[in-house]
Amino acid sequence: MTKTWSPEGQQNTTNDVELAFEDNRLVSQLYGEFDQNLALIEQKLGIQTISRGNHVFLSGSNVAVDQARRTLETLYEMLEKGQAVTPGEVDGVIRMILTEDSQLTLPTFEKRGRVRMAQIATRKSTIVARSPAQDGYIRAMDRQELVFGVGPAGTGKTYLAVAYAATLLERGEINRIILSRPAVEAGEHLGFLPGDLKEKVDPYLRPLYDALYDMMQPEIVERCLESQTIEVAPLAFMRGRTLSNAVVILDEAQNTTTQQMKMFLTRLGENSKMIITGDPSQIDLPRGVRSGLVEALDLLNGVKGIQITRFSDKDVVRHELVARIIRAYDGKSQDDEA
Repeated sequence: MTKTWSPEGQQNTTNDVELAFEDNRLVSQLYGEFDQNLALIEQKLGIQTISRGNHVFLSGSNVAVDQARRTLETLYEMLEKGQAVTPGEVDGVIRMILTEDSQLTLPTFEKRGRVRMAQIATRKSTIVARSPAQDGYIRAMDRQELVFGVGPAGTGKTYLAVAYAATLLERGEINRIILSRPAVEAGEHLGFLPGDLKEKVDPYLRPLYDALYDMMQPEIVERCLESQTIEVAPLAFMRGRTLSNAVVILDEAQNTTTQQMKMFLTRLGENSKMIITGDPSQIDLPRGVRSGLVEALDLLNGVKGIQITRFSDKDVVRHELVARIIRAYDGKSQDDEA
């Protein structure tokens, strides 16, 4: 239920709205511990909120109050569907609403409804897009056979790719998941690391393992790894193979050479999807060696069946400080080029 209330002295430039939510069990989750979700909405949208039981009062500019209303109604709908609502989800819904509103070419007086965000549902959890780029990325993985996710750290490129692969495996739409990375990292060399090949390679692939365990029960992940239903391997192991009935993910692709990237792309088999992620600003290849990812983005842009999703610091879903760090380094790079 939504209704407008107008205390005396209310100025025309502001609006006051009362929302009521039916299920008291969900309201505490909606507001967050110590009303932290309401506080985040206040901070992001510049409004004031007052909660009284299952009623919440919103006060601020017309636009901001409407955005807050849509945020709370969207979050409440998520809770009704059994999804968790954390500050991350709150931030994501706000981002989506702000982007949606910024794309309006003309003002509208119609009451706008809940925002619809792409989702990935595994048996263990449901992942909801937290930025417009994430939303487009998830939809692209559904539609296209080859998807590039390109942008800075913390934008969810790899995490969402692994989640998408996990849900297709659980639904029986594919027979296996193949996760790969080039074994090049910030000047380190495999030969100087202790242990056998698996022990040398595993640290490079740890982020992929971490995402898997978030999506699937540990015992299922272990069983799939043992049976090679889920295969985690360095890029060099892909040569000569045809990868069919699988989702194939190449992470840290900015560290591939031209030859490696071409080799990987031509492994695609029947009923398979490829998802390639990387950050062109974090290339660790020797000086003078062109990144295979950078070249592929130039060559394959506009090719049918391929979609490129570009993330920016605005899409960072880690700590807000990460986005500010990325902007600082990007600014320095531009100054150096000038």
